[in-house]
Amino acid sequence: MIREAYLSWAAAAADVIRSPSVAAAWDEPSVLPGYRVGGLCGHLSRNIVLVDPVLVRPVGDARPIHLLDHYTRDDWWGADPQGGEHAGIRSRGEQAAAEGPEVLALRVADAVERLREAIPAQPADRVVDLPGMWSLTLDDFLLTRLVEVVVHSDDLAVSVGAPSPVLPPECCEDVIALLARLAVRRHGTTAVIRAFSRSERAPGAVSAF
Repeated sequence: MIREAYLSWAAAAADVIRSPSVAAAWDEPSVLPGYRVGGLCGHLSRNIVLVDPVLVRPVGDARPIHLLDHYTRDDWWGADPQGGEHAGIRSRGEQAAAEGPEVLALRVADAVERLREAIPAQPADRVVDLPGMWSLTLDDFLLTRLVEVVVHSDDLAVSVGAPSPVLPPECCEDVIALLARLAVRRHGTTAVIRAFSRSERAPGAVSAF
């Protein structure tokens, strides 16, 4: 289901990126602090455009790590949003958007079409090597990209006053489950249970990131 959900959300994100309201607001600030709309589009696009190069990279012999370790090993998880890690992420988003809204929209749409063929063709046990990092199963890797696509599609839509994509609930179930598991890693089991069931005792926030 993760592969199908990723492809559905990638197509929905492509629709938001190519909307006229995004092009009109390209240089305006987005709702995500530190990002203009164009830079947010670039950041969102990378979670689609850069999947194909990962798929065509030769498969190594490294054992895939656990999905949650992918986050806890990475310096950006829990880092200061104004620090160097996030500054680099914002810069890469701006670079991806440097040629403007029309070029970026076409690049994303082309990537979605390639992935519609490439992803279903992958074996169930496919492992992918992430450059300079570690290995994940393909489904775990796509789930990490799916989280980014779901969250930032909403950021982008809200930034330009457009409706956020609405897909069938099953397309979000794995994202919600992963966010809950990451929230437990950050805040503990009790805090998350209270946030979901006892608002009068809930902490101020249990964000996964």
